[in-house]
Amino acid sequence: MEQAFSRRSPSQGRVLLGAGLALACLTTAALAADAVPPIKPYKDDLFQNHVVKTLYGGDMRFIEYSKTRDLYGRDRVVEKKAFDKFVTLMPDGAEHDFILRDRDRVLRFVGVGRAEGGARFVVIFLHGGGDGSRFQGVDDWTFGGNFNRLKNLALRNGGAYLSPDFSGFGTDGKDDIKALMTTYAENSPGAPIIVACTSLSGWLCFDLMTDRQSARLLGGVLLLGALVEDRQFFASPVFTDPARHVPIFIGHGSKDTIIDWVAQEVFFKKVKAAAPDYPIRYDVFVNGFHGTPMRLTDWRHVLNWMIGADGASSAAD
Repeated sequence: MEQAFSRRSPSQGRVLLGAGLALACLTTAALAADAVPPIKPYKDDLFQNHVVKTLYGGDMRFIEYSKTRDLYGRDRVVEKKAFDKFVTLMPDGAEHDFILRDRDRVLRFVGVGRAEGGARFVVIFLHGGGDGSRFQGVDDWTFGGNFNRLKNLALRNGGAYLSPDFSGFGTDGKDDIKALMTTYAENSPGAPIIVACTSLSGWLCFDLMTDRQSARLLGGVLLLGALVEDRQFFASPVFTDPARHVPIFIGHGSKDTIIDWVAQEVFFKKVKAAAPDYPIRYDVFVNGFHGTPMRLTDWRHVLNWMIGADGASSAAD
């Protein structure tokens, strides 16, 4: 299971002032669905998935995880440092440590791309438990360079990528991310706000979807080896009202010994049975482990689907 991430001494940090909750009535996904151009390719040939089986018209895919190809073939130092060809480091000025001050809340996060406003789309990554921090989601070299690819996709396509610290996996943590989302709904109006959760932070993704204010700001949710907490989900407007559906992507390793992939399969099938047209997809990484979704998730494929540009060109870089 991959847990490695770099630690950097935080700078003083650029300060953003929170927008409060005045913008919670905006529906970001609805504002932006037709306005965001497709995300252009970046090293697609190096980050290809190997699909072995599909179900539900392609909404459920079984993707082969090969240690030879996907671990040893990507990492010069296994689970710590990818080969150079998978990584393109950020140019000066593209990545900063930020501080969000919102009323009594102080939230630190790393921002890449148009993190001070004017983004075409916003992706927020929420780390898991243990030693997780805002630095996990911006480590260029771990997970086979897949976070570096996400950073480049944001930077090269006018997006913002954010990796925050937050106050745990309960209500306080949810409110932290809600404040961050609200601020970006103001400084990047019309941009879809997509939240990716891993492991324990899966709880936060479900809390954000079932909170009526934050759900209106969501343009999509990724559950990457994440916990499922669906007790309120099926009774919430995000599920019962088709106009407020939030696209959900699930990625999970079939050999995850920390969170069993079957719970995610049950949730996926329950959604499909109750609402066949609900926008949900599930990638099962066959023989993959807890960290495999962060290594193999095809960010461009998922984000283009969520912003309404599925089927965009996959031409070479």
